[in-house]
Amino acid sequence: MGIRIAVPSKGRLREPVLRLLEAAGIEPLYSPDATRALIVPTNWDNVSLVYVRPEDIPAIVSAGGAELGITGLDYIEEHGGEGLEIVEGLGIGRARLVVAVPEEAPVESIRDLPDGVRVATKFVNIARRFFESHGVRARIIRITGSAEAMPRLGVADAILDVSSTGTTLRLHGLRVIAEVMRTEAKLIRGSHVDPQDPLVEVIVEAVRSVLRARGYKLVLMNVPEEVLEQVVEVLPSMSGPTIARVEGPRPMWEVITVVPEDRLAHVLVEARKRGARDILVLSVDRVIP
Repeated sequence: MGIRIAVPSKGRLREPVLRLLEAAGIEPLYSPDATRALIVPTNWDNVSLVYVRPEDIPAIVSAGGAELGITGLDYIEEHGGEGLEIVEGLGIGRARLVVAVPEEAPVESIRDLPDGVRVATKFVNIARRFFESHGVRARIIRITGSAEAMPRLGVADAILDVSSTGTTLRLHGLRVIAEVMRTEAKLIRGSHVDPQDPLVEVIVEAVRSVLRARGYKLVLMNVPEEVLEQVVEVLPSMSGPTIARVEGPRPMWEVITVVPEDRLAHVLVEARKRGARDILVLSVDRVIP
């Protein structure tokens, strides 16, 4: 049986998701933009990508239209999550779901919003739960496009929408008065799918191996024998550095280790001070424990 992975056909998640799958070795055989195809085969046998709107992915996976999917936690929460299982957080597409009002509005927090306040959003279910939890009787206005213009058009008094940097809100004269939730892309699996299906396991592990590799560098160095112990003292590693003798006129060892990127500069300086030389730093594509 083949596996279908539902991926965003548009929006801020599309390119990061496709890059992640490419790093995991899963690539579409052709671009859907050239053919308008919604289901595209990949370089993996029996694996295809289903291009759909990110907000539709939870419903499609839940209904069995795809076995796996990648979309934002905000869309999963809006759907309700029934018939779905979150397999992995992917660390991409991070953003906040916020409530914003016009700059000139005499409102500082959710508590200041009057009953009957009009809120434009495509996250109707999330909005309803959020305002009810704060005791605000809001009139939720469902939209499908950009929410930022709604207050200026007189359609709404506030919006509930996704914000990554806040730039778009500021450009439209809006300011945030509350954070509803934080979101990022999630790999999801339909509840009807056997998690131990061999092909599903391979896909999930391929994605996880890429995620594990993020933030790490492979470091190789030559270390004279007389300073080997001192250099190894400053080297982080997963299970321990790999050490192999270097054939040469002077007793020398090659040391290989994996270093978190945020510690890399410090480790390299310390290792060199202690006698390491010929240092190479390489990217890590996958990590499989």
